[in-house]
Amino acid sequence: MRRLLLSSTGWLLVLLGVVLYPLPGPGLLVLVLGLALLSRHDPWAARRLAPLRHRALVETRRSVATWPRTLLTAVLTLALGASGLVWLADPAQPPWWPLPAWTWLPGGTWTGVGQVGSGLVGLGIVVWARARLVPARGPGDSALRAASGS
Repeated sequence: MRRLLLSSTGWLLVLLGVVLYPLPGPGLLVLVLGLALLSRHDPWAARRLAPLRHRALVETRRSVATWPRTLLTAVLTLALGASGLVWLADPAQPPWWPLPAWTWLPGGTWTGVGQVGSGLVGLGIVVWARARLVPARGPGDSALRAASGS
């Protein structure tokens, strides 16, 4: 029964991720989460998830490798999340908008919720990555590494 529940939830998240992928928000994250659930019981999903996991960790580590990069990543992540507040406020289409009305803030309230949620999750990932993926460097760090043989 548990396997059926995990597989059903995994497939639901994969399908939801595919639908959400072109919209602003957590489509790719939802897709990978679905694959992660499926990979617990299905070897094909684990094979597809492994390269994604590796690439995500490498790119995440790179985005927080230095303090300026960490700050830039955090600011851009917060800006993405904050842009969701525009969708939540739902302002009227401005007169200067040259495209048809249906192109003004597509997706409605739930797109805004997704963007704000993505911003918060992204900020959490930045903090986690800085703490876990970037080695601490202190004044005695090189001497300590040389003494320990690493």
